[in-house]
Amino acid sequence: MKMPVIFSGHGSPMVAIENNEITQTMNAIGDSIEKPKAILAISAHWYTDHTSIQSVAHPKQIYDMYGFPKELYELQYPVSGSAPLTESVRSLLGTEVTIDDTWGIDHGTWSVLVHMFPKADIPVVQLSVNRHLDPQQSYALGQKLEPLRDQGYLIFGSGNVVHNLGRVEWDNPDGTEMTHRFNDAITHAVESHDHASIIHYDTLPDAVYAVPTPDHFLPLLYCLGAAGNDPVTVFNNVCNLGSMAMTGYVFGKK
Repeated sequence: MKMPVIFSGHGSPMVAIENNEITQTMNAIGDSIEKPKAILAISAHWYTDHTSIQSVAHPKQIYDMYGFPKELYELQYPVSGSAPLTESVRSLLGTEVTIDDTWGIDHGTWSVLVHMFPKADIPVVQLSVNRHLDPQQSYALGQKLEPLRDQGYLIFGSGNVVHNLGRVEWDNPDGTEMTHRFNDAITHAVESHDHASIIHYDTLPDAVYAVPTPDHFLPLLYCLGAAGNDPVTVFNNVCNLGSMAMTGYVFGKK
C-alpha cells in the first residue's frame, strides 16, 4: 500500500506537552493511517549546508530549545533508526546526499510525532533541509523521494506555513491579518494542486512577513514534491501567537 505524505505545523515546542484540539487532531491523524515501516522526517530545525541523512541505529533526542518548563526537557521519545530507509534514500538521491550522524531527532520532529505516534515504536530517520536549495530545487528533491511511499515509508515534514519569531505575540491566541491571508493563500493553493504558486510563495503580498527565513517553509516543498497531485486533507488550520500558522496537510490518505 502506498503511504501518504504528511506536513504538520509545529509552532511552539510546548505543543509537545499540550493536550488540546491541535494535539488531539495530530493524534487522530496518526490513528487514521496504516502503520509505516519507518518515517523519513524532514524538520525545519535541521537546516544545513548539505542534504544529509542519518544512519545511526538509535538517534539521540535533541532538546534544541531554551527557556521552557522542565517538563518539556523530561519528555522522552526514544525511537530507533532504520538502516533500510537510510539506504533507500541514498539510492534515490545518489551523490546529492551524505551521511551525517552529528544531529538527532529534534523537537520539530518529536513534538509532533509524540502525538501522532505516541508509542515511539516506528523507526525515524531525519533528512536535513538544505539551505542552498531554492524552493524549486527543494520540490524537485521531494519528487525524487516519492518512491519511498511504495516501499512502506511515511514522508513527514515539520515546519510552519507562517513562522515569524520576531513578530510573535505571546498573548495572542489567534493570528494577525497577514498571517491569516498568507495561510489561506497557501492552503488554497495546496488544495487546488497549484504547486507553482507555492514554489513562488515569495510573490504573495504577505510573504516577507510570513516567511522571513525559508527554514520552516521549505519542508512543505519537499512534501509537495513527494505528494504529486494526490488528494489533500487539511488539518489544524489554526493561526496562533500572532505570527504562526499550525496548518497541516495529509496527501494521499485513503
